[in-house]
Parts: sequence; C-alpha cells; structure tokens
Amino acid sequence: MPSMLAVQNVELISTVAMGIAAALLCGFLARKIRLPAIVGYLLGGVLVGPATPGFVADADAAFQFAELGVIFMLFGVGLHFSLKDLARVKNVAVPGALVQMTLATALGWVIAHELWGWSMGASLVLGLAISIASTVVLLRGLADHGLLNTSGGKVAVGWLILEDLATVAILVLLPAIVGDPSATRGEDGFDWLGVSWALGKAVIFVALVLVVGVRVLPWLLNQITRTRSRELFLLAVVTLAAGTAYGAYELFGVGFALGAFLAGVVMGGTSIKHQIEAEIGPFRDTFAVLFFVSVGMQVDIGVIGDQFDKVIVLTAAIVVGKAVITLALSFLMPKSGRELAVVAGGLSQIGEFSFIVGQAGLTLALLDAQQYALILAAAVVSITVNPAMYSAIPHFEALLSRMPYVGTRMRNAEPGIVAADHDLSGHVVVIGYGRVGTQTAKVLRELDFDVLVVDLDAPSVERAENDGLLALFGDASNSDILTHAGLKEAQALVVTLPNHTSTELVVAAAHEVAPALAIVARAGLFDGVQRLHDLGARHVINPELEGGLEIVRHTLFELDYPMSQLGPYVDAVRREAYQGRFDNNDETADSMRVLDQLLTAVRGVDIVWHPVPESSPLAGTTLGSSRLRARTGASVVALLQRGEVQLNPDPDTTFEPGDLIGLIGNSEELAAAGELLTTGAEPASA
Repeated sequence: MPSMLAVQNVELISTVAMGIAAALLCGFLARKIRLPAIVGYLLGGVLVGPATPGFVADADAAFQFAELGVIFMLFGVGLHFSLKDLARVKNVAVPGALVQMTLATALGWVIAHELWGWSMGASLVLGLAISIASTVVLLRGLADHGLLNTSGGKVAVGWLILEDLATVAILVLLPAIVGDPSATRGEDGFDWLGVSWALGKAVIFVALVLVVGVRVLPWLLNQITRTRSRELFLLAVVTLAAGTAYGAYELFGVGFALGAFLAGVVMGGTSIKHQIEAEIGPFRDTFAVLFFVSVGMQVDIGVIGDQFDKVIVLTAAIVVGKAVITLALSFLMPKSGRELAVVAGGLSQIGEFSFIVGQAGLTLALLDAQQYALILAAAVVSITVNPAMYSAIPHFEALLSRMPYVGTRMRNAEPGIVAADHDLSGHVVVIGYGRVGTQTAKVLRELDFDVLVVDLDAPSVERAENDGLLALFGDASNSDILTHAGLKEAQALVVTLPNHTSTELVVAAAHEVAPALAIVARAGLFDGVQRLHDLGARHVINPELEGGLEIVRHTLFELDYPMSQLGPYVDAVRREAYQGRFDNNDETADSMRVLDQLLTAVRGVDIVWHPVPESSPLAGTTLGSSRLRARTGASVVALLQRGEVQLNPDPDTTFEPGDLIGLIGNSEELAAAGELLTTGAEPASA
C-alpha cells in the first residue's frame, strides 16, 4: 500500500511552512539592520516566488492566505474604529480622501499616458492603483510610531476606510467605465442596470450588517460565551470574521475587506471586544505575514532591472507626489494641518487594494503582465521607504505652521486653553493623557497642584477637561505649544508619552524653552534612558524596569527576605539603568540615590509626600519650631524644596509654600500631620 504522503498534495502545507520560514529569516535580518520587519516579509516572498531559483510556493494557496490576512486585519480595524470615530473625522476624511484620490489618479494617468504612452484604460488603472494606500501598512506604521490613537492617526484610518469603500465602487464601476465586452450597454456605452444592481446589493449588505447585525451578531457571540469554552469562543470569533466576509462576497458581491471591517465595527461596540481582539490577534498577525509573502511572490525581479527608471518615477509619484497632494489640501482645510501631516506620512505607499485593482485591470485586458509587475515593484519600494516618512511628519507640520493663512488657522483651531485664558504660574505640565498621564494628573490634583494637560489627541483633551483639568491640544514637541503651556512659569514637566521618539522630541524642545525646569520623563525604551538625560530630563523612569523591581520587592517581602540585602541589588540595577540619575557627582543625584535606599529600607512603613500650601500656618516656620513630630507622631524624613531633595532636614530648615514634605508614620499620625500642615489644627489626642 503506497504511503499516504506519497499521494497527498502537500502544496498548501509547503507554501505555509516555507513562506513563514522565509518571512522569519528575512524579517529577522531586516530588524538587525534596522529596517521594518515588513520589508523582510516582502523579501521572504521573493525568495519563495518564481523570480528566484529553488523552492517555489503555490501562488493560488498564497493568494488565499493573503485574503485571510486582509480579512482578519480589517476585522481588527473595525474593532477599534467605531462609527462615532468615523463621524468625528468625517469633515476631514471624506473630502480629503475624495480629493486626494482624484488628484493622485490624475497624476498616475498623466505619467502612464503622457510620459510612457500607455493606453487610456491602462493609464486609468495605474492611476487608480496608486491612489489607494495599504491599510495593513498604515496600521503597522501608526502603531509602531505611537500615532494610532492620536487625532491624526484616527483621521488617517478614517481616510483609509473611505478609500476602501471607494475601492469597492471602483471594482464595480470599472467594467462599465473601460468597456467589459460581456456587459449589455445602453446608447451611452454604460451598463447602467448592472452597475445600479451591484451598488444596490452593496448598500443592502451594509444596511443589514449595521441594522440587523448589530442585534444578532453580539447576541450569538454572547450565547457562545456562556458555555465558558475558550475553544468555542475562538471558533465563533473566526467564524464571525471570515463568515461575514465570505457572505458579503458570495451573496452581495462585496469585497471580503468591507465585510470583515463591518463585522468588526459591530463587535467593537460590545463589552467583550477586548477578549475578541486577544483571541483574533494570532490569526491576524500570522495571516498578515502571509499576505506580505504573497505580495513578494508576485514581484518580478526582471522588471525592476529592465524598467528601473519607471519604478523610480512611479515610486516618487506614490511617496512624494501623494504626500505633496495631501499637504496641499491644508489650504482647503487649514484647521486640520496637524492631521494632514500624519496622513501625508502614513498614506505615501500602496498595497493590497492596489493589487486587487491591478488584477481587475489584468482580467479586463487593460494591463499586461509587465505593467502589473511595475505596479507591484513600485508598491514594494514604497512600503520599504514608508517608515522614513514618519520621521518627516514633524517637518511637514513645521512647514505648514510657517505658511501664511494655514499656520494661523492651525493654531486658532486648537481646542483647550491658551496662555491668555488663564494665569499659568507654579503649575505642573503633564504631556499625554493616556493611562499613565491620567493617573499622574489625578494624584497631582489630589495633592492640590495646578495641572495642565497637553495632548495631541482631541478626545483625550476633552476627557481631561471633563475631569476638571486645564487642557491644551497640540504637539508638545512644538515650542509654540510649550509657550502656550506656560512652561517657563511651571514647577515641573512630566512626559508620559508611550512613544520614545516623541518623548525625546518633547524633552529636547522643553529643555530649550525652559533650561532650568525639572523634567520627569517616561522612557519607552530601556536603551533610551541615557539619551533622555542627555537631552535635559532630570529624572527618567522606565516602566518595565520599575514594574519588575516592584514585583521583586513584593515577592521577597512575602518570602521574609531581608530588605537590607535587597536594597544593594536594587540600587545596582538602577545605577546601571539610570546612569544619568545616579552617576552624577552633584548633590541632587546623591540625594536621590540615598532617598531610594531609604524608601527600600523602610518597606512596610507608610510614607507620604504632603505639600505645603500657601495658606499653611506652618509656611515660613522652621521644622524645629513646628514641633510636628511631637504634635502628630509623624516624622519628617525628607524635604523636596526648590527642586532639591534634603534628607533628614535640619531643625532650622524653613518650610516654604510649594515644598513637599516626606513623612513616615501610621495612618492616624499621617492624617494628623496633613491636617496640621493644611489648617494648623491640633490633632484630637493632643
């Protein structure tokens, strides 16, 4: 009896195995030379494609996996992008996307028809192909650069959704526009009946999903959730994403991408969307990699060599031309200049939908194989250079801000306060109102500090204002925004941004505006701690390091490990990580090091920092004359005054308004000390 493997078709398995292996190898090498992993995935596709010798993966199987990658990716987009978000950016995304697509299509048509002599139909297909950016590439780029949840990132995603919807219309209308020989046409040459029927089915599908699906799909998933079976829940999520996409394609003639996106939108409004995202994540990431592998497989190396000049021209049109068109829209929508800068950087590439439009051109005999290969080659190059465009976003914004009319309207459009609205003095500026920034601002406000929040995300600014805080919309790396924030009159600046590059820009700009200001920064990268110190940050905190050390402390405390032996280890770890904090020879650095050891040594004792308000009866008195310990039982172990830390302050030390006093004691003693510092009232037991 012959072996089962001898008669089986293993092309599917070999395509997945070799494709992922090639993507892993090339992705690793790309990261080692500081290129995006996506570039490695594309090169991995070239390795297993027909353009290179050796193993050749099955193109049909790779295409099917690529479609699954698009489905799961857009399902994830829908989970994050609500209809409210789309409505919020509609004034920018709708006109911007339509105008940009029109102008980009015209640019591509002129290049292909006038410069290269292509036919009218081929030139139109190329123009449409370069007008549509890749959703997969955009999301990866925005996430990697910490821009996904900013107002600019949300506009860019909304912009892409409009482009995706426009792509559906293009695929429906293209046969009527360029001449499908199988279509029945009217006197004017258009198949109006066929086009109307196709668009009508798309509208019916959207209505069904948004009206009926909102009620049915979450209910079905909740029934599965009640079984408490993770396997069934996972199967339900995959069925929901892939099944809706397939139903859209098979029953309504709508693309897989739109069906998956709308299914994600529906589930994004439920209370279990985070669990759905966690379960779908591995599928999304794996199939997204296979998508890029499939694209790389279609790249013809010979085309790049034979038509290198055309590849360069087309890539320039995609990367530079589309960015210029987008930035030029600031004259039509000047209040949205900051968002347009992000859109210009993120959308200067083409991807999956461009390939689909190109394939439609092949099917309609509008493009030949070499012309389609040229589009693929330009797409790969544009995706490769796209990360560099994110570095140019601050320069785009600076360019727009200097332009007459546009710059003025940009600044006038900023929500939140400006310096003229409030007398800003002695406040703390918190950059970023995410999870860390929210907690930081909350504690500072509870300690009676005036807090000003600065954020580039308009909803975060609104949330801060709703929380009763002063808030300013804008990019904190811009010196104009820091001037509005009253940085020269502030007591401290706290930078809580998750993106390390953004943090470096803010710290550098803030140190230039107010060199003497105390800057506390969150280091998104462990290796970037010293860099932030060099740029002017006085204190740099790495969340991963601090979280790990705190877990160690709690664990060893429960294991009755001597805290005195833990202290030197923690100090050594911090010394190595925070070189700028502990290795300086100035007194402040030494004080901070000793204070950290003190806090470790007194583990288990309540330690609080209490401010000295201007109205405090103890302001202007000395520590000795206040008799604070005798009157409350709490001991003063440290004093933060004028940016400097004093350990075990001298009895002759005078309390000043704005000081922070470090106190130890039990809860009753600390409460009594706080009351004494605030009102001067004697504790009840006194």
